[in-house]
Amino acid sequence: MKQTYIVGGAVRDALLGLPVQDRDYVVVGSTPEQMLAEGFRPVGKDFPVFLHPKTNSEYALARTERKTAAGYKGFVFHTDEHVTLEQDLIRRDLTINAMAQDEAGVIHDPFGGQRDLQQRVFRHVSAAFEEDPVRILRLARFAARFSVAPNDFSVAPETMALMKKMVDTGEVDALVPERVWQELARGLMEVKPSRMFEVLRACGALRRLLPELDALWGVPQPAKYHPEIDTGVHIMLVIDYAAAQGYSLPIRFAALLHDLGKGTTPPELWPSHHGHEERSAKLVDIVCQRLKVPSDCRDLAYMTARDHGNVGRALEMRPATIVDMFMRNDAFRKPQRFIDMLRAAECDCYGRSGLEQIDFPQPAFLETALHAAQQVNGGDIARQYAGQQQRIPEAIREARISAVQQFKK
Repeated sequence: MKQTYIVGGAVRDALLGLPVQDRDYVVVGSTPEQMLAEGFRPVGKDFPVFLHPKTNSEYALARTERKTAAGYKGFVFHTDEHVTLEQDLIRRDLTINAMAQDEAGVIHDPFGGQRDLQQRVFRHVSAAFEEDPVRILRLARFAARFSVAPNDFSVAPETMALMKKMVDTGEVDALVPERVWQELARGLMEVKPSRMFEVLRACGALRRLLPELDALWGVPQPAKYHPEIDTGVHIMLVIDYAAAQGYSLPIRFAALLHDLGKGTTPPELWPSHHGHEERSAKLVDIVCQRLKVPSDCRDLAYMTARDHGNVGRALEMRPATIVDMFMRNDAFRKPQRFIDMLRAAECDCYGRSGLEQIDFPQPAFLETALHAAQQVNGGDIARQYAGQQQRIPEAIREARISAVQQFKK
């Protein structure tokens, strides 16, 4: 007999008292032919998924699956009217996602999802978890989403052991860059991104996916400015500060990568002009190429890694150096991107233990200095130097320097 159930995240979020954004449905006891006869429209490629004729909600036929190759795409799916609800649920990742609600409102929970919700534990449903490396990323992302201190979700010991095994056997290495970026980007936009990276680091996956970031833990910071001492801990504070401000993904990603160079630069060279910032920028470029990061996130991360130290030194910088920084970062054509870089630099400053109230006027100073330099009329200068085209760029630069100098006075 055909039965329809709400499954997965909608059931979980309702039990947690959270808003339910999307509802996924599983249909038991039906076939593709019967769904088509009822007016459903097929959309699934790998297994039968249909759109409701009126609501356009997705309805999937109950299915089983079998691992056939490495990675998250190496599966063969099977579905027919004899596949049970429990057979469908047992292939899901976590117990909290393996619950269903029938049309009468009754919760079907064969694997203890409600118990684990109450105890705030991430626990895998079955050994099938280890067949899909994306599940490590999803679990880590859930840790960032369902983070309400001091009751953060923990990872069940047996699940953490299984995740470590997946790393050791190379299953994580089969993840394609696009999927890694997709999950990392979603995790960065959660309420507490640091929890995602803590989970990935605990199971060893961070060392395989983002070794440049993993290398920062254990690298000492100057205690005068960083009471937390450890660079990795500092980075986690920085991205959580960015999340608390509600900043965009490019700013959060820039905050995440801004100090990568400290993992390969001796601390005594950090304050130098070509210290860790230059190395950070090179590593950002490597990471973004490997993960195929979108250009808006890549460009802001590169700028922030290269120039966040200069933001901190802004009050001591000469007007010419300030204008050169504007030009290097294309601030006159893309002022908002430059301001976003200043926001990322603020995260670096305020993401520190016990120094949340530190005074950091440099971003506001640079933003106002940029506004002063923007008032220079390049067209007027170009007309003034008609016939001397080679003089125009330098004349505009000199006028902008003068404008910044007047602003500083």
